[in-house]
Parts: sequence; C-alpha cells; structure tokens
Amino acid sequence: MASRLAAAIKELATPGGRRLGARTPTPTDDAAAASFAALTHKLAYLDTADIKRVRDAYRFADEAHLGQFRASGEPYITHPIAVAGLCADWKLDAQAIMAALMHDAMEDCGITKAELIERFGAPTADLVDGLTKLDKLRFSTREESQAESFRKMLLAMARDVRVILVKLADRLHNMRTMEAMAASKRTRIAQETLEIYAPIAHRLGLNQTYRELQELSFQHLRPWRHTALAKAVQKARGYRRDIVERIQTEVEKAFAKSKLKTQVFGREKTLFSIYRKMREKHLTFAQVNDIFGFRVVVQTLPECYLALGVLHQLYKPLPGRFKDYIAIPKANGYQSLHTTLVSPLGTAVEFQIRTEQMHAVAEKGIAAHWLYKAKGSKPAQAQEAQRLGAMWLQSLIDIQDETRDASEFLEHVKIDLFPDAVYVFTPKSKILALPRGATPVDFAYAIHSDVGDHCVAAKVNGEPVALRTELRSGDVVEIVSAPGAKPNPAWLNFVRTGRARSKIRHYLKTMEQEESQELGSKMLAQALRAEGLTMPGDDTAESPVWQQLTRWSGNRSREELLTDIGLGRKIATIVAKRLARLLAERGTRPDAVTLTMGRYASDDGESAQGMVLIDGAEGASVQMGPCCRPIPGDAIVGYLGRGEGLVIHTADCGIGKRLYERDSERWMKVEWAEQPTRAFETGVTLLLKNGKGVLAQVAQAVSSAEADITHIDMGDEPAAQTTELQLLLSVRDRLHLAEVMRTLKRSSAVLRVTRVKP
Repeated sequence: MASRLAAAIKELATPGGRRLGARTPTPTDDAAAASFAALTHKLAYLDTADIKRVRDAYRFADEAHLGQFRASGEPYITHPIAVAGLCADWKLDAQAIMAALMHDAMEDCGITKAELIERFGAPTADLVDGLTKLDKLRFSTREESQAESFRKMLLAMARDVRVILVKLADRLHNMRTMEAMAASKRTRIAQETLEIYAPIAHRLGLNQTYRELQELSFQHLRPWRHTALAKAVQKARGYRRDIVERIQTEVEKAFAKSKLKTQVFGREKTLFSIYRKMREKHLTFAQVNDIFGFRVVVQTLPECYLALGVLHQLYKPLPGRFKDYIAIPKANGYQSLHTTLVSPLGTAVEFQIRTEQMHAVAEKGIAAHWLYKAKGSKPAQAQEAQRLGAMWLQSLIDIQDETRDASEFLEHVKIDLFPDAVYVFTPKSKILALPRGATPVDFAYAIHSDVGDHCVAAKVNGEPVALRTELRSGDVVEIVSAPGAKPNPAWLNFVRTGRARSKIRHYLKTMEQEESQELGSKMLAQALRAEGLTMPGDDTAESPVWQQLTRWSGNRSREELLTDIGLGRKIATIVAKRLARLLAERGTRPDAVTLTMGRYASDDGESAQGMVLIDGAEGASVQMGPCCRPIPGDAIVGYLGRGEGLVIHTADCGIGKRLYERDSERWMKVEWAEQPTRAFETGVTLLLKNGKGVLAQVAQAVSSAEADITHIDMGDEPAAQTTELQLLLSVRDRLHLAEVMRTLKRSSAVLRVTRVKP
C-alpha cells in the first residue's frame, strides 16, 4: 500500500510547479489511448453493473457521433473517450463517466434530454444537459450566447459539482489537442480557458489541472515567448542540476539523522508562473532565482512542524517568507507549510511540507472526495475540500438570485475566481477568506446580506477605519450597522467580491424600480387628468384594460409599464391617450371636472393637483441637473431622460433650454414640496485675496452659516495675488444660500461671491 501511494505521489506535481523532468501529455498520447479497451482498465474501481452501464453509454455515443471527425481528422468518439478517461483518473462515479462519454451528444447530434432520461436515467441526463451549450440562434451576439451558456453550466455545477469536473476534463483534452484548429479559434479558446476554466479549477482545488490549463493557454496565446522560456529553462536546468542534487542530498541526510521518515521531491516552476513573475515584477529570466523548489511529504501532521524545524536548522529561513496553510487552510482547502530558505549558493529555495493526505487533496481538490470514496475511506482534508467547494458553489446560486443579466452574472463570477486570499477574523474569532484587496464592506456581505445592507462603519483591530480600507491577513473586523442604513452606490467602486457587488446592485435596482414605478404612476395619472380621466385600478373589472395596454406597449406587466414611464422609456402623454381610447371602447367617458382640473394644472402649473412634487426623497428616479444644480426656491422644470428618470433643471438653465428645443414632448411641470426632506448641493465661485489661512476663513464662514462644503476646486492656475475658488455647498434652499453668501462676503479675504450658472 505504502509503495503504491509513494508511486502515486511521485506522479503528482505541486501548486505553482511541476515535477522535474515531467512531460506534458501530447495529442498522440491521447489518440493512442482513445479506445474503450484502453478506458476499461481505468474503471477497475467500479463494480460490474456500473461498467456495463458505462459500456452502454459508450455504444450510444459511438453511434451518435458516427461519421463525425475532429479537426485533426480523428474519429470524433476519440474525444469523449479521452474525457471519460480523465474523469476515471479522478475516480468519478459511473453517472459522471457516462455523462463524459455523451457530453456532446445533445449539442452536436440532436439527441434530446428525454431520450437520455429514457435510456440512462434523469441524473445522467441532467449532467449532460448541464454541459450542453444553449442554442446560439436565440441570442443576438456571440458574447450574449457565451455568457448565457456559462451561466447555465455554472448553475448546473452548483447543483451537482460533477458537471464542472466533466467540463474541466473536456476543456483539458481540447486544450491538449488544439493544433489542428485555426489560429483565431485557438487564441479565443485559450483566453477563455485562462480567464474562466483555469481559475475555476484552482477555486475547487484541482491544482494539477489548474497548472496544466494555464501552461497550455500560455503556449497557444504566446507561442514565441513559451518557446523562448522553455529553451531558457532547459539550459538553466543543466546549470542547476548539481545544486538541486546537492540540496536534496543534504536535506535527506538531515531528515535521516532526525529519524523522520520523509519523501523529498525536487519540483520546477511552470513556464507560465515564471512568465507571470517576470511580467509582474519586471524581472529578466536571470533574475528569477526560485525556478526550482522542493516538496517534503511526511506521515503525520505533527511531523510537518518537526520537518520544518529540521529545515530551519539546516538552512537559514528568509524573514517574512513563512506561511502556515495547515493552521489556516486556503479557501479551496489546500494545506501545507511553506518556507523559503537560503541555499548554499545564496539563492532562495522554497520548501513545501505536507502529509500524504494533504498532498492528494492539494492536487485533486474537490475531486479527492471521489478518490477516497473509491478507496473506502474519506479523510478530514477531503471532507473539508468538499465543504469549501460546496460553499463557493452555493454562493453562485446566491449571486444568480440577485443577478438576472447573464453578462453581469459572469462578471461577478470572474471577480470571485481570485487566485490569492487574505484571512480575517470576526470578533468571535471565526476565520473568513476574502480576495486580496477586500474591504470591510466585502466582509459585511460575507457574513450576511442584511449586515452588508445596513453597514455604516467598521473597526479593524479595535480602531475605526474607512469602509474602503483594504483588509490584511490577521485583521479582526467588526461591522457597525444601523437599522435605517442602506447600500451606497459608491461602494461598487471598491468592493472586490462578486457576492457584495451583486447584493449592492440588486438592492439599488430594486429601490430604483420601486421609485421609478411610483414616479411613473404619478406622471400617468397627471397625463390622464388632461384627458378628463382618472387612473383605472387593477381590480378584476379593470385588469383587461391593463392587459390590453401592456400588450400594446410591449411590457409584461402594469408595474413594468409604470417603471418604464418613470425612467423615460415611455412617454406618459402617449400612453395616456392609448389608455383613454381603450377606456372609451368600454364606455368610459371623460369627466368634465377632471378635464378642467387636468388642463388647468397642465397649462398653468399653479395647481398642486396632478403636479409632480420634488422633496428630495425620490431617490434614483429623480436627479438634480449637474449643470445648474437647482435648490428649493428656484423655478424648475423636469426633463424625462431616456432611461435615466426625471432630471430637474432650473427654468433659466441654458442646457435645459437647448434640450427643450430638441425634445419638447419630454418636458413636464414640477414643483418643490413645501417641506423638502434633505439639503441640496449647489455651486458658488469665490474670488479671494491670496494669503495665509484663507481656506480656514472660508470654511469658518460656511460653518457659521450652518452649511456644509462637499467639494472644493482650486483649478490648475499658479498661485497669484488673487485666486478663484469653486465650492460645492450643501444648503436647505435659496434663502439659506443667500445667507451663506452674505456671511462669505463679510470675510476680509473674500472679494466676490457668485452662484455658478451654466
């Protein structure tokens, strides 16, 4: 047993490296092995009944793909067999092997899901369906089709992780055999692999697959650089062989002296990891001095730390280069001790120390679950990898619940496929893994969406910090929340996790929709009054009218139509005329009193009846024009922008007047409410005498008038005797602004104060 395990370990590589002298499989290898007879010996872990079912699936796939050939000229069936072989290496169950054999049957051969359910059962059919791309004819662009297909696959994977394991095996074989494809197609597939599939493999702990996908992508995306680096590494390998052998001999002697049973393997960085390090740190190849490293495999967990002590006694460790991923595992379940030592030649050499079980999980990740089930046992590390993988898969479902747009969903998933992590603590010492660069807002949403939505402040290690502060490993983070708080759109500029981003966007979209729907209802009611009608209800008697109206407008519901009106996608007056016609067909006639009041309000704007009142509580559906920045007391008009809601301009705004000439039907009467609910921003320009303490005087004057400065612009002009300064002030209304300007004028440093107008 021990010898078989040792042999298996020798075949495996490390995260960030590969075994010295290891050979990447070639298409020829796969073609030679691509027969069911060659697959059979890999299925020895299955029982006789399961092997028979797999054979049936092979026959079905062989018949379905009859007459089809790959770009290389080989029979197409060689590809499914090779994919099934890779899945068998992970010891996946019979259903997954069957799905691997038939993964292209629905997409390329016209086989239906119903046929697969009838022949092989629903679980296998669901796996195949999850791997099948959506019909491209349904989408307007290739990108849209691809995004939807990714979403379908990732959600199927969230329900059953075998979907992504089969897909990764499929992509790995395709990447190994891409030489016959057109160059443009190779580049596109390699880029997609590097951005999506390799990070997914890493996120699920399949490090061996992750490294090979990266390496193959690099080979196809940068063939010249790949070849140049391969030659440089081959040359360096000869120069460094002596030092590698010397270090390995010295390390093995030290362990033998300490009576520790270990296996020591030399390993080499992949070409892609060398290339990435050279690019990120602007190094030449000669400056990359950690091309090779070593792995030490021991028998028990305590021996990991004993081995670390032996190594630190043998060679001096580099300060700050020790990482304990055993005490705090990576987000994908990876566990090892990492230490960097100074070799006899003065170069840095990394050592990774782990147990045999940790090694298997490090290479196979979530697939180790099946590997150990096949052997009849399941160590704690495999269970932990399974749990962490399941947590990430569940987060995909959470993101999907908040995000209906496929491209946006894919963007959130890409954000979550981070290669590095920081490990932070809750006040109760629970560890959370977050992507590098994560902030307290990401932390809050990782705990619970309610905590994130109501977050107002944060403390890190007991000290108050800004919400955009980057967290570091070891930080203890505490979130301060308030019941009335809500997400800030500015958070989207600095959050790093897909979960936080999707939750914030979902909240803002929901609020915008509710506010726009309310505004649309007001506008349609006002437009109907001009027709002498009142807004029909949505009870049973009135609902046929709404159904006819939504069919005419192309909306799915009354709520969606009102939202479109509020966002400016539909014109209230046009919708009102159509609704009046539909009501007239049902015998409803204009009411004389309503008609008079509607026209009175529409023409003069002096009646509050039917008027859209602005009090500052409208939210995203109503915006103050950034050109004129109106405040209560200004004469105002409303412009219904296309898709941006109602934009308020001052009546004398030059930009507003030009918009009116171009698009007069989109203007509507608006008025300020008697009691606005918040302060409003407006701009003032100050001409100042330059001198010491000028800014302090200005700030003191604004503060004494009970206003706030929200922005200061001093321009790019060099300092002179006089300086022009632009302030953005937060004031209650025009009277308050006048008071602030009078206070500023009384300051000895201020020569002139004017309000900014477009």
